[in-house]
Amino acid sequence: MCGIIGIVGHGEVAGRLFDGLKRLEYRGYDSAGLCTIVDGRLERRRAEGKLDNLAKVLAEDPLPGEVGIAHTRWATHGAPTRDNAHPHATAEVALVHNGIIENFRPLREELLAEGRTFESETDTEVVAHLVSREIEGGASPREAVSRTLKRIHGAFSLAILMKRWPDMLIGARLGSPLVVGYGEDETYLGSDALALAPLTQKIAYLEEGDWVVITRDGSQIYDRDDNPVERAVTHSGASAARIEKGNHRHFMQKEIFEQPTVVAQTLGSYLRPLEQKVALPDMDVDFADVPRITIVACGTSFYAGMVAKYWLEQFARVPVELDIASEFRYRQPVLEKGGMALFISQSGETADTLAALRHARAEGQRIAVVVNVPTSSMAREADILLPTHAGPEIGVASTKAFTCQLAVLAALAAKVARDKGRLTQEEEQEIVLHLTEAPAAMNAALRHDEEIEAMAPIVARARDVLYLGRGPEYPMAMEGALKLKEISYIHAEGYAAGEMKHGPIALIDDNVPVIVLAPSGPLFEKTVSNMQEVQARGGRVILISDAEGLALAADDRIVATIEMPKVHPLIAPLVYAIPVQLLAYHVAVAKGTDVDQPRNLAKSVTVE
Repeated sequence: MCGIIGIVGHGEVAGRLFDGLKRLEYRGYDSAGLCTIVDGRLERRRAEGKLDNLAKVLAEDPLPGEVGIAHTRWATHGAPTRDNAHPHATAEVALVHNGIIENFRPLREELLAEGRTFESETDTEVVAHLVSREIEGGASPREAVSRTLKRIHGAFSLAILMKRWPDMLIGARLGSPLVVGYGEDETYLGSDALALAPLTQKIAYLEEGDWVVITRDGSQIYDRDDNPVERAVTHSGASAARIEKGNHRHFMQKEIFEQPTVVAQTLGSYLRPLEQKVALPDMDVDFADVPRITIVACGTSFYAGMVAKYWLEQFARVPVELDIASEFRYRQPVLEKGGMALFISQSGETADTLAALRHARAEGQRIAVVVNVPTSSMAREADILLPTHAGPEIGVASTKAFTCQLAVLAALAAKVARDKGRLTQEEEQEIVLHLTEAPAAMNAALRHDEEIEAMAPIVARARDVLYLGRGPEYPMAMEGALKLKEISYIHAEGYAAGEMKHGPIALIDDNVPVIVLAPSGPLFEKTVSNMQEVQARGGRVILISDAEGLALAADDRIVATIEMPKVHPLIAPLVYAIPVQLLAYHVAVAKGTDVDQPRNLAKSVTVE
């Protein structure tokens, strides 16, 4: 969600801080600000809304200073106003914060009782006052931060600027990522490597509980017990080039059209086409003795996990449990000895999923992670790292990261099945063949973009939309509904088609579009039967199927159809992701919403 960048540098840093915030826009935010030290004063510039508003503030009132911090905020405590925007400051310190301070209320009451004045409704301002109180009492910067960190509970990353010490910054992390970057006589803090890419490729990831003092000469890192430690300096690999939309109107549209390429790149790491085998990248792992797999994820990644449950149980005959990450720990799950817990995340920093991972590890589970950021917290804590190769995804609504997750999970299902002796050589070869066909089939699906755009007004006028599917198309129906409500703000729900008559059919009337995902195959007839129940009650059906399915289901009452290539059921979820993404995209464009940065949403959710 929120983004952080800090620079201890040479020359005025405001422009570079602002550029770092631009690179963090994809994370989602609703206000932004900067702070530097100018002639012994803490000087702030803040604005609600998009960075264009902050740019106007800086144009009217430039911000000098060679040391500074900057932040994009996604509101948690307090509305997205200028007063609630970061950095928050006292007379002594200014700081920016990602995460949530869970015990801020008693701390705020304690500070108010001392006569301190608060300017915002945020939890963050409490931390600024705690550090200030220590400094006013004679503490050194290190003492002030160390004592404050022991008072606050929750998930956070912090970058702290102190008026009396104008040549340093202090950072800290617990449950929210923070990296240190090393330049030529400059040092940086950032919430991810992408923000620092134009400044440096030399970075160190802080570990849980770490805090760090940075100066122009480098850094000193301390662990949660205040012991000096060293953390490995690595090459980030993040591109310094600004990510552009190219000829596309939005990043989401660009990322939808990138999917055949990035899925092919991902599969290239998991398939050996010449040998017609599945092979996990750079690891020799045997799943023969895994008795049960527990899949944990949030949002779109959860729907990828739903599809994986079908594949793993069908091919490998291994029992699979599926959990929403935010519920996992709190239901006190029974985890079988020797079991594997599989976590799926685009960012690898999702707070609920990361907390669930640590719970599973404490329960003795083997940890596997499917993630798009191989240097993320989850990736570093995994026993088995299964990276996707989607590249940076800027649109908040996940598209290419999702289909790359599906590609990895399909290969994983085949590998588990082979290790368990459930897959013959011929069956494995068939799976490899179908997976290698997926990028071309996705390309064929993209060729229907214009006709999907033409039917978007049917959906754009609706208040409620339903999606139906069976088998692996059931989670795809849920994913399609999620995409629509994320970016068009239309209420949408995805249902297992057979469940319609158990309640949801009461919602059907002639104002409700119903999107039916029904590739021809063993589940087609039953899905069409459920579709006809909808039509009999006036529902306006949009049918997504292949040519064979559309011919079999031909009916004058169908208001629109989207023809997909005929594919093997294994890769149908990858292919049918395309039309539901395109439909959501074009409906949002028709409604004039902010497609890439929809309201109230963040790309990386680093609070529970």
